[in-house]
Amino acid sequence: MAKKEKDYTKIQKMKAAALRILVWGATVITVAVLVSLIGYILIKGVPCLKPSLFAWEYNTDNVSMMPAIINTIVMTFVTLLFAVPVGVFSAIYLVEYAKRGNKLVKLVRMTTETLSGIPSIVYGLFGYLMFGVAFHWGYSMLSGALTLAIMVLPSIMRTTEEALKAVPDSYREGSFGLGAGRLRTVFVVILPSAIPGILAGVILAIGRITGETAALIYTAGTVPGIPTTKLAGVPIFDMMSSGRTLAIHMYALLNEGLYMEQAYATAVVLLVMVLLINALSAFIAKKFTRS
Repeated sequence: MAKKEKDYTKIQKMKAAALRILVWGATVITVAVLVSLIGYILIKGVPCLKPSLFAWEYNTDNVSMMPAIINTIVMTFVTLLFAVPVGVFSAIYLVEYAKRGNKLVKLVRMTTETLSGIPSIVYGLFGYLMFGVAFHWGYSMLSGALTLAIMVLPSIMRTTEEALKAVPDSYREGSFGLGAGRLRTVFVVILPSAIPGILAGVILAIGRITGETAALIYTAGTVPGIPTTKLAGVPIFDMMSSGRTLAIHMYALLNEGLYMEQAYATAVVLLVMVLLINALSAFIAKKFTRS
């Protein structure tokens, strides 16, 4: 009997060691791939960075990426302006207000999971037919922002829902016990505790927005400049005009095959933007966690 127990313990230790090796191996491979990609982009792109690439206006001589950077920032902000409130409030309803076992909740969750798996090119065709053709907006920044908002909405909803579920029920019970209503409990107690998880969904959405090309080619277009219009003689940003983001700018340069060095430099700037956004979001999440 003792021999069988020793053999069983030995087998369990061997299994644990094998799983540990697999986990460490997968970690090393993932980190190595990430470091190699970042290193390749930096090695190829950093030597190609020139002041002319940051000129205010684009032309065929400087191939400036500054208009694309501004368009990317505006596109990200407008997309999140539409997607984040809808996604967060929808998740709040599903977790805090809807009855458990509700068929509507099951339908919404199944729909969000289905939408999250649709390729971006399909969203682009939908945005083109809906906003460009049906609404007669043509190629415009607003069409691209609304298309991206629909595309990132499922991920924001799901991550927010999981973040709200992760908040202990004792927080809700304590708030109700002190006489707070459901609305006050949600916005004062639950949401601050779920901010790190919500920010994780927003970070994923920002990464998809900044790196998206297929959906924007059919909706926002590829005009290399800052879309502006004059209001009382003052130029302002025009959301109803076409403009390219940084990812589309890089794609266009690579597609032409005439500005390969500038395309690598654009990839470096795009990488730096994503890393800075992730670092800022992580810093905000830590601040909320400590408070």
